[in-house]
Amino acid sequence: MAGAKSALVLCMDVGFSMSNSAPGEESPFELAKQVIQKFVQRQVFAETKDELALVLFGTDSTKNSLEKDGQYQNITVHRHLMMPDFELLEEIENQIHPESQQADWLDALVVCMDLLKTETQGKRCDRLNISLLTDLNTQASSEQLDVIIENLEQADITLQFFLPFLAEEDEEGGGHPDGGSGGHPGAGKGLSGEQQSGLDMVKHISRSLDEEDGLDQIYSFRNAIEQLSMFKRVEKRPMAWPCQLTIGSCLPIRIVGYKAVTEEKLKKTWTTVDAQTNKKDDVKRETVYCLDDDNETEVQKDDTIQGFRYGSDIVPFSKVDQEQMKYKHDGKCFAVLGFAKQNSVRRHQFMGTQAIKVFPAKDDEHAGVALSALIRALDELNMVAIVRYAYDRRSNPQVGAAFPCIKRNYECLIYVQLPFMEDLRQFTFPSLENNKKFTASDTQLSAVDSLIDSMMLEEDDNGDKKDMFKVHHIPNPSFQRHFQCLHHRAVSPDTPLPPMEPWLKAALDRPDVVTERCQGPLEELKKKFPLTEVEKKKKPKTSAQIFGKDSEEPDAKKAKGDEEEEDYSFADIAEGSVTSVGSVDPAKDFRTLIKKKSLLFGEVCQQLTRRIEQLLGNKDTQYYMKSITCIQAFREQSVKLGDANLYNGYLQSLKRSIPNRGLEVFWDLLVQDAITLISKDEVEGSTVSKSDANQFLVTEEKKEEAAAPPDADTGDVDDLLDLM
Repeated sequence: MAGAKSALVLCMDVGFSMSNSAPGEESPFELAKQVIQKFVQRQVFAETKDELALVLFGTDSTKNSLEKDGQYQNITVHRHLMMPDFELLEEIENQIHPESQQADWLDALVVCMDLLKTETQGKRCDRLNISLLTDLNTQASSEQLDVIIENLEQADITLQFFLPFLAEEDEEGGGHPDGGSGGHPGAGKGLSGEQQSGLDMVKHISRSLDEEDGLDQIYSFRNAIEQLSMFKRVEKRPMAWPCQLTIGSCLPIRIVGYKAVTEEKLKKTWTTVDAQTNKKDDVKRETVYCLDDDNETEVQKDDTIQGFRYGSDIVPFSKVDQEQMKYKHDGKCFAVLGFAKQNSVRRHQFMGTQAIKVFPAKDDEHAGVALSALIRALDELNMVAIVRYAYDRRSNPQVGAAFPCIKRNYECLIYVQLPFMEDLRQFTFPSLENNKKFTASDTQLSAVDSLIDSMMLEEDDNGDKKDMFKVHHIPNPSFQRHFQCLHHRAVSPDTPLPPMEPWLKAALDRPDVVTERCQGPLEELKKKFPLTEVEKKKKPKTSAQIFGKDSEEPDAKKAKGDEEEEDYSFADIAEGSVTSVGSVDPAKDFRTLIKKKSLLFGEVCQQLTRRIEQLLGNKDTQYYMKSITCIQAFREQSVKLGDANLYNGYLQSLKRSIPNRGLEVFWDLLVQDAITLISKDEVEGSTVSKSDANQFLVTEEKKEEAAAPPDADTGDVDDLLDLM
């Protein structure tokens, strides 16, 4: 029924008997309060249109539409039928407390029935339900019990009972175990006379409403809390995608697709609100566009245009250009391009965020026959259809595979997206089979096989294999934790967030049965694959190190020797493909090329300085920092190789160009890192003294005003090319 919803009344006992509990045990009141809290928060986060009311009985006051002539006393309608919200959660947390009166739970049931009848008139409700939470420890009059049952049946109201103990069948002595209810006076054989009488009436009502499964509507508090701990997902109606499956130009089949698997995302998004009022309307956001100049001149939004960064350049691209660039096609499409063997479509090539089930169009017999023939032919031949898929005119087309799926109750095609060339990642690794050192023995292989068998996530259920790790029963821990924290913050704004609930931590843990089962194979695996500690061999000392002559060697010679002794690593494999100084990590590329010695030092330095100039042209802090990293690498390698002229010449030329190019911010960063010229003390061939190197970082503005101004210089950074 379109637009239909449910109406539910939570009816909770808050009388004084609900506060009684054994030492160390939670009272029935606290457990019942947890049940309604968890139920309401599930409804809030599920964003359902269902309406909910809350009735309390055993209250000190009376507030209901049936109170007259001393009847239906100590029963309060706390909240009328409406959609649940955070306000109700706050009221449950802060306003519902144990009270000092008692009330007939059957009278409270009548008040709930009257509330449902009066407040659902004119509304389209497909389900009416009452959930009664009580310890039954009050005297209840059974005179009108049959009349109440008759009215429940006529109004088609379902009824659920939540008790602090389990409704065990006396004649069977069965029931569900509830290890948490022991110690309460109403648990097991410790029922009082009122509770035993009330339990008999509860069973009578449940069986009258549903003869076969009536007792299934009686729950214990603890079992209910466990089942309600998981937040309910937002219910979404399946959205049909009507289209035509085409094979060639003359065979169209009307189809309809539904998303069978898709990535679920939280609907709620973060928004900025005022910290005092918590209202979004009190905060206004304004975006202002300014030029990157000294005055920060404001620019109107209409005077801006989007640009695409292409290397160090920005290519302007208007909205008109973007529209013209888009791939144009005819709209919805599900066209068969051809067929392929199923084993040629590898599982690791599946991509995308959804799987679509494709059915024939409803009430189209010809489409049903045609699609069924295609599905069965694909299944018999063990083939798939390669399909061109486009959701609508605005979407980019995809290429995917349509697999046949034949079930007992239906048959369909399942579409999964396949990658394009750019989506594939190619990796090459050496084969383990050709290396005898890594070849496992038969006993080792057998041990691994035993471990895999012991960790199979299935158990034998009377000869049938049963899955122990069902995906459709595992909630997303991230969502559950998110909702838990949001609920806590909503009702307790000033307290720290609670720890993660134990059941949530265990959501993705290995099942206990598997853990016990794999202990033996794990121990066997340890024996078959023993680990031995490998001591790193000490390098033999040279005579120079023994007699202390190491310090007498020139720095360049020591650097060269150290470089040759570096250990070979996996990074060296990647370095083998570096042929020039790139833009991603120019400093690393520079060091690699120097180490490989495939190019002359001057040529590599020239490539590096060009990259530095490209970075400085962007005039942004992140590019400045990247440029400084390059200059540091330039200096470091120049000192190692004992060649300071190229580095010093570039840095001096760069300094002269600073004022004309507006790079004062970059120079300040360079000064902070104390990156100066290479002096004679560091490299013998340098023409710069130590004092000149220290003075180099002082800008011209800080020198004496009486000093004569330097000759005008264009700051041509290509001076370095002449030096080379």
